[in-house]
Amino acid sequence: MSNVVRVPITNIFMGGDYTGRILVGPNKTPLNVILDTGSSALAVDAKKYSPDPTGGDQSTDLAQTDSYGDGSTWTGAVIHTTISMGEGASVVLPSGNVAVAYSASADMFQSADGILGLAYAALDDAFTMPGDTWKNQYTSTQVRSGKKGDLVPYLTQLTNAGVPSDIISFLTRRSFIHAGGGDANDPLNQGWMIVGGGVESTDLYTGSFQTVKVVSDAWYSTNMKAVIVGSTDPIAARLEGPKGMPSNSIVDSGTNSLNIGSQMLNAIVSKFSASQQALLNRAIPNGALVSTADLNLGDWPNLTFVLEGDAGDVSLTVAPSDYWQVDTQQVGAAAIALTEGEAGFAILGLPLMNGYFTIFDGEADGGRGAIRFATKKD
Repeated sequence: MSNVVRVPITNIFMGGDYTGRILVGPNKTPLNVILDTGSSALAVDAKKYSPDPTGGDQSTDLAQTDSYGDGSTWTGAVIHTTISMGEGASVVLPSGNVAVAYSASADMFQSADGILGLAYAALDDAFTMPGDTWKNQYTSTQVRSGKKGDLVPYLTQLTNAGVPSDIISFLTRRSFIHAGGGDANDPLNQGWMIVGGGVESTDLYTGSFQTVKVVSDAWYSTNMKAVIVGSTDPIAARLEGPKGMPSNSIVDSGTNSLNIGSQMLNAIVSKFSASQQALLNRAIPNGALVSTADLNLGDWPNLTFVLEGDAGDVSLTVAPSDYWQVDTQQVGAAAIALTEGEAGFAILGLPLMNGYFTIFDGEADGGRGAIRFATKKD
């Protein structure tokens, strides 16, 4: 029987994005890594973990360098080391591929200790260099001049431990840290990641699943067909994505907002009342906080995202309490979880997932994948 690994997660270390704890190396060093369905590399901050060759860590001539949509970057040396993950009966991988990031932008890891990419193996490339990459610590420019190849990601390596690596599930409750409830001990700042399953976790969801079609195995790429504000007419989305992208949207656990191109975002805002538009226009451009007393969340409409499904369209609802995050930074303040993104494209991040138990099933549809949503249990 395949293993299913349940990992406690928290948004405390990244201010909204979720991290989970892994144990790395011969001394089982605990590291909190960002959980990102938009990438596939496992990298740990060299300030938090240094390879231990006498304990069994093995350096290589492979290096990786990566960048993300927010402009953050890292470059690191690939090593082979022991990695453990999971609560209780954890799964242990004796020779996992880990990049030790000796160079990183200031905003890369923040208070986290690394990043764990949960997407497809095709996104995880590495470069063969002339010598030991931990000893030489090549620059990102030098790394890109090396011989490019593919590196088997950590999650794919888990198949050797009997874990279906391409099935990752999430229960999340917030997009930003909830203030005033006990920080890391606050249930609103906690959640679960399930590696290797999800359907069996009936304590975390209720009802049946809706299945969103994944149209490309580059990220969890989806076709967003329309957005509906309350009971207003649907706003049709342009189905063709930006140049170089296989679709007009992705679902991404590593984004703590609904990041939407300006044309669609402006159309969405226009559907709100005049007073609501005033608050949105104040909050969206620079993330300004507003007083929860000014919101009257009961008067705000749901946002419904209509996505192409495996069997007809799928409508997913984002409640006002998910696109407005109350008690953010301080009790009584609220932050909007709508941001302006690339033209013709939408990154549907944590606010979409917060109302659901979400399964990213990379094994579905012949390996192209599917995303399944069921109403979460609190």
